[in-house]
Amino acid sequence: MIAVFPVMLVLAMLFALIDIIMRDEGQVRHLPKFGWILLVVFLPLIGTVLWFVLGREYGAASSGEGIGSLMARRSPPASQYRPPAPEVSSTEQQLAELDREIEYYQRRAELERLKREVDGDPA
Repeated sequence: MIAVFPVMLVLAMLFALIDIIMRDEGQVRHLPKFGWILLVVFLPLIGTVLWFVLGREYGAASSGEGIGSLMARRSPPASQYRPPAPEVSSTEQQLAELDREIEYYQRRAELERLKREVDGDPA
């Protein structure tokens, strides 16, 4: 019976941390996500309670429509819009793009050299 409270506290803390990490910045109130994470880690009981009372924005995800609604993401307000992150490409794709870029500049330099040759510039 003595171990029930610490186990429940750890489970609640883990649930709060996962909830903080999975939410968009637009769904977090009063502190940035990192601030909430620090609060929950360093003050588990108080931080967890404060997260669920003050920090978490309740909306469509809490309307009880099932697991799909829990995973639904709400778009941030226009004032907090961030452009989408660039697509991550593999090293092979990056090397292929660099090879194409090098080839482009080599062809361009060759064309410039041929133009100068045709125009009669010995440079």
